[in-house]
Amino acid sequence: MPGLFLVIALAAGIGAGDTLTDDALVAYASHPYDRKEKLFHHEVLGIHHGVQVVADFPCSDICPQYTTRVIHYVVEPGPDCDRIGGQSRVQVIPVSIAEMPKMFCAPAVLVVKNLR
Repeated sequence: MPGLFLVIALAAGIGAGDTLTDDALVAYASHPYDRKEKLFHHEVLGIHHGVQVVADFPCSDICPQYTTRVIHYVVEPGPDCDRIGGQSRVQVIPVSIAEMPKMFCAPAVLVVKNLR
């Protein structure tokens, strides 16, 4: 499925070096995913605002039911995230038999639309 989003991004006309548009990220984040198939996967989605965007699918304890999708820039939250136009946000991820809040640098369009 990531190939489809790359085609959408290229057709939408994006900046030099970028392979993802806001619309492509929203489409990807809006699409349901198979928790069993994505269990523990790490996917490189492309380049957005000159920075790599990835999707991680962590799980713990009861898998694959608790597999979570985390779409984020490969940039630490904070000033570097702000500089590239991202937004630092907390996402709850499964850890052992519990959950833990963790800060990520996410594309702003996903934060504004409350998509993960």
